[in-house]
Amino acid sequence: MKKRLNITIEENLLDKIKTYADQNDTSISSLVEEHFEALIKPRPKLKNGMSLVEYMKSLPKFDIPDNYDYKEDYYKAKAKKMGYEDLF
Repeated sequence: MKKRLNITIEENLLDKIKTYADQNDTSISSLVEEHFEALIKPRPKLKNGMSLVEYMKSLPKFDIPDNYDYKEDYYKAKAKKMGYEDLF
């Protein structure tokens, strides 16, 4: 069962929202409902209730050599993916 909700927003924002809804073949009501659903959706939990920062700190560390050329590796991988690995 749907219920009516009245909200007040700035006029210029409403104009932009109307344009967006029209361009995306949807209604403002659907946009608001989808946004509210996203707000109350349970977020995935990390193990042991730790924060994302704590989780990232707990990951194993690895050393990158000082002379590592990441750009060269990037372009080699791109060339290989596109079938031009013989250029390097």
